[in-house]
Amino acid sequence: MDSVFAQLASSIHGARTLEELTRPLLEMLEAVSGLESTYLTTVDLAAGLQHVLYARNSRDLQIPEGLVVPWGDTLCKRALDEGRPFTDEVGAVWADSQAAQQLGIQTYVSTPVHTDDGALYGTLCGASSRRRPLTEDAANVLRLFASLIEQHVSRERLVEQLQQANAELQTQALTDALTGLLNRRALQQELARLISLAQRTGCWLLAGAIDLDGFKQVNDTHGHDAGDEFLCGVAVRLQAALRGGDVLARMGGDEFVVLGLGPRLVEDGAAAARLMRQRLASATAAVYPAGAARIDYAGASVGVACVDPQRVGADEVLRESDAAMYRVKLQRRQSVPH
Repeated sequence: MDSVFAQLASSIHGARTLEELTRPLLEMLEAVSGLESTYLTTVDLAAGLQHVLYARNSRDLQIPEGLVVPWGDTLCKRALDEGRPFTDEVGAVWADSQAAQQLGIQTYVSTPVHTDDGALYGTLCGASSRRRPLTEDAANVLRLFASLIEQHVSRERLVEQLQQANAELQTQALTDALTGLLNRRALQQELARLISLAQRTGCWLLAGAIDLDGFKQVNDTHGHDAGDEFLCGVAVRLQAALRGGDVLARMGGDEFVVLGLGPRLVEDGAAAARLMRQRLASATAAVYPAGAARIDYAGASVGVACVDPQRVGADEVLRESDAAMYRVKLQRRQSVPH
């Protein structure tokens, strides 16, 4: 037993994954119990299935790793239901078990493995085609190993939960809560990336600023909930108008920004900017549901700047797109009859 515990200490210290922990445990369990097969299973109670996750087979009896069987016909379930963790008379005790007959199991031992909330995770088992006694040492080792696996499973689940929570926090930090678009912070990151890409590829950088004319009137007339619904509708239509590789962000309020690569610098970037402006402006002109109302919207003020990435930085890119948008806004105001 001393050699087993020495090996156990080494295995626990070096294990980074459940597999790295379990495989040496199965080998040690076989050495202590004298059983031919030792294995760890998981149980999906909702699907009614048991899955042999890891298995060690040293002699005639073979428990296939990866085997999936109906949970209701397993020796593990019978053992749990009957409170019989060990028997060396499987053929007599569970004579109707097809699984035991097919595999030729005569001796069987198992203990449940639970998650930290008490739910059944699976079972740690041993089996033999011959009658084998279960010593007190072997029974204690089985329970100890099951406890170690439970701790590792709980730790892995905690790490997964923390990673998921961290991913959600990162998403929230970079996402506009209302529309699901990138926010101002994320736009700055994407702008730096696109400037670098445009510099490497020798392309124009296209930057579009979008301002929803009349948005305040929507809020004042129909309420802020209707205004939010209108903003989300515009965001959906703008997304549908993007080219592959374009980036859309909400800067706040009723302002949006679109970034994308234009043609190579030796080509006409201004023409590409005009096409992008026309596409985005047309996309925003539509009838939008806004609460109980429907808003027949003539379209936003859209300005698109064509920028040489070799000559300007991120702040200048956004200033030029804003300037292009305000020129369009001014033209629209001047065209309205007084």
